[in-house]
Amino acid sequence: MPPRARAGLERALRAAWARRGPLAWALWPLAQLHRALTTLRRGLYRAGVLTSSRLPVPVVVVGNVIAGGAGKTPTTLAIVEHLRARGWRPGIVSRGHGRVTRDVREVQPGADPRDVGDEPLLLRRRAGVPVWVAARRAEAGRALLAAHPGVDVLVCDDGLQHLALARDVEVAVFDARGTGNGWPLPAGPLREPWPRPVDLVLLTDGDAGAIALPPGVPAHRATRTLAPEAVRADGTRVPLAGLRGASLAAVAGIARPEAFFAMLRDAGLTLDSATALPDHYDFNSYSHITHAGQSLICTEKDALKLWHHRPDALAVPLALHVPAAFLAALDERLARRRPAGGGR
Repeated sequence: MPPRARAGLERALRAAWARRGPLAWALWPLAQLHRALTTLRRGLYRAGVLTSSRLPVPVVVVGNVIAGGAGKTPTTLAIVEHLRARGWRPGIVSRGHGRVTRDVREVQPGADPRDVGDEPLLLRRRAGVPVWVAARRAEAGRALLAAHPGVDVLVCDDGLQHLALARDVEVAVFDARGTGNGWPLPAGPLREPWPRPVDLVLLTDGDAGAIALPPGVPAHRATRTLAPEAVRADGTRVPLAGLRGASLAAVAGIARPEAFFAMLRDAGLTLDSATALPDHYDFNSYSHITHAGQSLICTEKDALKLWHHRPDALAVPLALHVPAAFLAALDERLARRRPAGGGR
């Protein structure tokens, strides 16, 4: 399917998932099958028929219950930065969604995103901690700990539904979509029934009142902002304020490209065009001819792939500001498994 057609289909599904309209009702029988299968699978783990692998260090899983990105990767970055400040030595594991390889491998800063996935590569470059990918996160965790024995906590980017990996803290991330129409895939956006027990809930956007919460679990509200500078492949930095009034063509291959475009406009930038592409788009077939004086602007995640074709493209990083109460609650839960002699 052509990228723009696929992006259009994704937008149509997201629109259908926002309410219980004709398309959602048509898909409702399949949604009940999805609900039954996910409930059965969780029950098999609870009964011990299927078993989870327990790693020798605490594991924090950051994920969401809705299809598409809700801010998991920025949340993972914020948690890793906080843990380092608290004296932990974190590592990150991920499936590496969209990669063409199938092995267990370490993500190096200069890796090809096609081999490791765009989000793990972004995490490796931004966090500066060991990152390993594997289809089974426990295998990635064991390989990471063997290669980096000083690591004393693992953060799993995505994996809320990957029950094969035992976890000590579960963080469910939501954005402005909340739980949509509240139905499971494919009639709605839910990967699994919600609400269900988790340790922490973080909203990267939207209203906490729109989300049903597990008993005793408050919703913490983070704020997302654009970094004050855009960056090119060669490291050249351009103040975002200096782009006001400039001719810009924006492109985004993320779960909610419209949100990125809106943030650019809110920053005072004028977009001559805004091209939405499918999430995790590889940019191999992307072509956009910019005229003299026009700059191409994109997300930081997209830049890892787009820079292979357009090193002049300007990437705008996203900063997530997590409330202190959320981090304190995380510390409290991790303290129960902190190894003797760990950080403060």
